[in-house]
Amino acid sequence: MTENKNEEQILENETIEESAAEAVFAEEEIPAEENDGPVEKGELQLAHEKIAELEAKIEEMDNRYLRLQADFDNSRRRAKLDMEAAQKYRVQSIASDLVEALDNFERATKIEAENEQTKSLLSGMEMVYKAITGALAKEGIEPISSVGEEFDPRLHQAVMQVQDENFGSNIVVEEFQKGYLLKDRVIRPAMVKVNE
Repeated sequence: MTENKNEEQILENETIEESAAEAVFAEEEIPAEENDGPVEKGELQLAHEKIAELEAKIEEMDNRYLRLQADFDNSRRRAKLDMEAAQKYRVQSIASDLVEALDNFERATKIEAENEQTKSLLSGMEMVYKAITGALAKEGIEPISSVGEEFDPRLHQAVMQVQDENFGSNIVVEEFQKGYLLKDRVIRPAMVKVNE
């Protein structure tokens, strides 16, 4: 009987082990993928075409983005340069008006003084003239030097030509009206007489 019991015990243990193994295998069992059959060549080609189309769209979008970025950078740079130029030349319009007044002051100071009253009036006008030219110089407005200089069409406007042996060829002999520069920009060219 003991042998029978042992055999039953062994059989029972084996049955438990088998059912445990079946349970483990049942958990790990992966359901088979549903397959409708082999993929057709047409479907594969359509998929590749779709991928190529999408890649082309991505590249086009990237190019458009880069162009927009470059346009934005250029616009920002232009705006900055325009603002700097506006700041640099902000006094140009008033300077253009003031140089006309300076011409009148220069003519007035060249008058011959006959009495003390006229001399004191001329002295006062010279002080005002110096104050105006000093204020303009602080803003970068300077007269263009002409007499004895080589003629420069950017700075000078030739209204006459002469033949003078005392001066070299293409040299400014006389200045009729002063010219002025605002930093590196010509406000008004100087009217001059040039040697041939």
